[in-house]
Amino acid sequence: MATKNTQDMSRAVGRRKEAAARVRLTPGKGEITINGKGYKTYFTTLILQKIISSPLDVTGKQKDLDVSVKVAGGGTRGQAEAIRHGISRALVGWNEDLKPVLRAVGFMTRDARTKERKKPGLTKARRGHQWRKR
Repeated sequence: MATKNTQDMSRAVGRRKEAAARVRLTPGKGEITINGKGYKTYFTTLILQKIISSPLDVTGKQKDLDVSVKVAGGGTRGQAEAIRHGISRALVGWNEDLKPVLRAVGFMTRDARTKERKKPGLTKARRGHQWRKR
C-alpha cells in the first residue's frame, strides 16, 4: 500500500536509489521531523533542506501541515529526494487538486536511476581490467 488517506492524516512512501521514506502528514504548524529529529539537524546542508521543503513551498502548505518521516537506506542526497517524493505523494493523497502542480514541477515522478550491477569478467559495472604489457 503506497498511500493511505484518512480525514486528519495522510501517509505515503517515497523512494530514490536505495533510500525509502515513510511520510505521514497531519494538520499542524509546519514542523518537519525526520527519524525523531528536526529536519535542519538531520540534514545540515541548505540544498538538502530546500529539497525536502520544496513540495510544501510549491503548494503553499508549509505552515498548515506537520510532516513526520522515517527514512532508511541510501545516502543523504537519496534520502532527501526520497522524502521529497513521499511528501509529494502524501500531499496528493491529502488533496487530489495538488497533483497537476506537483507533476508540473516533477515531484510526482519516481526517479528510476539506480546503481548498475557488476558484470562477470569486469572490475565494476562497465570498467574492465587494465591492460599491462609486462
